[in-house]
Amino acid sequence: MMKFPRRGLLAAAAVATAATLALAACGGSGDSGSSAGESFSDADVQSALTKGGDLTVWAWEPTLKQAVAKFQQQYPNVKVNLVNAGTGNDQYTALQNAITAGNGVPDVAQIEYYALPQFALAKSVTDLTAFKAGDLDGTFTPGPWASVHSGKGIYALPMDSGPMALFYNKELLDKHGIAVPTTWDEFLTAARKLHAADPKAYITNDTGDAGFATSMMWQAGGKPYQVDGTNVKIDLADQGATTFTKVWQQMIDEKLLAPITSWSDQWYQGLANGTIATLATGAWMPANLVSGVPGGAGKWQVAPLPQWQAGATASAENGGSSLAVPSASKNKALAYGFVKYVNAGDGVQVRVDNGNFPSTTAQLQSQAFLDTEFPYFGGQKANQIFADSAKNVVSGWSYLPFQVYANSVFNDTVGKAYVSGTKLQDGLKAWQDASVKYGTEQGFTVK
Repeated sequence: MMKFPRRGLLAAAAVATAATLALAACGGSGDSGSSAGESFSDADVQSALTKGGDLTVWAWEPTLKQAVAKFQQQYPNVKVNLVNAGTGNDQYTALQNAITAGNGVPDVAQIEYYALPQFALAKSVTDLTAFKAGDLDGTFTPGPWASVHSGKGIYALPMDSGPMALFYNKELLDKHGIAVPTTWDEFLTAARKLHAADPKAYITNDTGDAGFATSMMWQAGGKPYQVDGTNVKIDLADQGATTFTKVWQQMIDEKLLAPITSWSDQWYQGLANGTIATLATGAWMPANLVSGVPGGAGKWQVAPLPQWQAGATASAENGGSSLAVPSASKNKALAYGFVKYVNAGDGVQVRVDNGNFPSTTAQLQSQAFLDTEFPYFGGQKANQIFADSAKNVVSGWSYLPFQVYANSVFNDTVGKAYVSGTKLQDGLKAWQDASVKYGTEQGFTVK
């Protein structure tokens, strides 16, 4: 099953990883792998690809297998060792351990957008402006492109994206005479109507998920994290957060959310048996429905993400990854050549053909891509909705340089609102306090 990890609940190991990264960033570790002063021309990169050599790539994204095969056909002197060192946190922990030990660091590493700032600030990954990566401006959609920037640096190239949309069980909504909601207020009304008609059915599930919550704030125009190097401002009571909590608190109070954790067996069963009616998530979701809910074929469809204001078209990202070149790589020119091939060259179409949702404007604007019919959605041309969403991602969003840690304590703070009398706004305040405390302890200046 092709599952792209979300910015969701995180393993305890992430806390140790985040601490190590933050300390490295603020303690002036003097990472010997820093790319300061280095400069590579296109000719240097092409020469490295022609000459060849060995590359170790740590990644879990499934379509890279096909892209690697095509890459090696084009550059037969390059041998790529594609390693799945774990998904998300598991890989980040292994990567940080290798960086700390100074041994076994890969040449290329997959890093999700929310986690990239930590590695960038710690100088654990190469600033790709040394390779003129800035010339790729316009190649990628705004959300992913902004996510690989930190200050004036570019620390990875976007590999995929997760512009949000609403996946819904059309058969179920039609059965109860419920129109597809176009606003979150309509979504709340639909939730009430559905649950009243069938107490076993819920408009969606949510037991507390950091990635989903921040995406909702993002779409609402929130900018809770402002980052300038090691100076950080956190405001989880801003307009975006307030807009989100106003609606979502009612969903919680009225018990309109299925108390089922995403990606669990019970979740897949709910999607299949009509007890979970919709999902607001990233454009990478179709493959998961095809493999995880095969009986839903012809029942499910896609609609634009509901809006906080009627008539608006705002969207946000949910999920997505980049490919970075660790600073300790001994073969950076060759590594960048691979990353550029996979994320901005011929490898992009290879991955799209095998089910990846791109972050490149050329693919998203391609008529063939836009006209692709999804048999699972009854022949619907869902890419048109996803592509519009990608164009309408609200700009200006930033992640914390210790977001991995922050997300790991989401359930201990905001999560209480889903299982107790704690209000969402109080949970967000507790999350903010925990994040401020942690950031300050790690040497950041946090307000």
